[in-house]
Amino acid sequence: MTERLYYTDPYLTEFDALVIDVSNVAGRTGVVLDRTAFYPTSGGQPFDTGTIGGARVVDVVDGDDGVIVHVVEGEAASGLGAPAFAPSATAGRRGSELVSCRVDWARRFDHMQQHTGQHVLSAAIDRVGGVRTESFHLGADTATIDLARELTTAEIAASEDAANEVVWADLPVIIKFADAAEAAALNLRKESIRTGTLRIIDIDGFDVSACGGTHVRRTGAIGVIAISGWERLRGGTRLEFKCGGRALRAHRTLRDTVRDSSGLLSIAPGELPQAIERLQGESKELRRRLKDAGARLAVFEAEVLAAKAEAVAGFHLIVEALAADAGTLKTMAQTISASPGRVAVLVTSASPVSIVVSRSADVAAVDAARVLKALLGRFGGKGGGRPEMAQGGGLDASAESVVAAARALLSPTATDN
Repeated sequence: MTERLYYTDPYLTEFDALVIDVSNVAGRTGVVLDRTAFYPTSGGQPFDTGTIGGARVVDVVDGDDGVIVHVVEGEAASGLGAPAFAPSATAGRRGSELVSCRVDWARRFDHMQQHTGQHVLSAAIDRVGGVRTESFHLGADTATIDLARELTTAEIAASEDAANEVVWADLPVIIKFADAAEAAALNLRKESIRTGTLRIIDIDGFDVSACGGTHVRRTGAIGVIAISGWERLRGGTRLEFKCGGRALRAHRTLRDTVRDSSGLLSIAPGELPQAIERLQGESKELRRRLKDAGARLAVFEAEVLAAKAEAVAGFHLIVEALAADAGTLKTMAQTISASPGRVAVLVTSASPVSIVVSRSADVAAVDAARVLKALLGRFGGKGGGRPEMAQGGGLDASAESVVAAARALLSPTATDN
């Protein structure tokens, strides 16, 4: 088994260790040491990074046998310069190579702040609302806890206040070990599923939990616990929070965003919600006016097109490709066919082609749905409709090809009016 130095000293970042074994891990080199300060992915906390003898550590895996495997980056393993790192050379020489190791402190300390903050926040929520934490996840940018029931806004605010009071009290965070009988007497916040000796994190009696993660020595090192958002999830609440350095970076981002937005609108930061609401209302009104203007323009353009209709036996035909969307085409086609004796086939100029076929009520000889079906059969796409009006889209052809086919279908011997 690998001796876990982080269990007793999470602030240890530089150490020497013996190479015990080397293996191939998905094409990369996996190094086993006799002891390590590198934390492996476990309990919702990500692994540490750093270097082993100059090789970059990119993953740390906790095996079922209690052995921790350090995965080093690609060819960088050869930079260790030790024959013990060649699997063929390690046979019979286990533990023969001493290497210097360094843990990335910035990443480690960030994880320590977030994980200790989670203990404090979970305990505060439990005290405020009697709500159990079901799980914890620590990512590169966010940390979340899943709670057993939905929390009210008041409970969230009260829990955040209670958690930060513990941070500012700068309470000691004590690491100790206990067997099952001793652990049972400690009133753990959450019963541990592990057996044997348990590692206990005791935040001066405010929270006592079994945990194998890395934590700060005193709650003051958490800095601050800021709840950044929450959502309902499977009958409970998923709550997102940031501690320490993450909270500071989030504050800076929010500060700069509010400052820049306020500057653009020439208002005070506190007036942003009202300004956004006003702009949304103005934008809605502008969109309505633009839609009305577009509809009026479509009617005008439809009348211009109708004046250029081709005379066909029994009706006048308008077949055109236009730089317009399907909704505008429909408005124009309906406007054209509102007058007697007209058939309109309008298509979009952009591919894939959309099409509208419409005819006046008195032109019974033309079935718009059948015309569309014939064009779809030739060019593909989908659509349908009634004898008076049909529309479709997705025609795999140029607008010119569709226009020519429609004209040939409806006016094989058309003459100019």
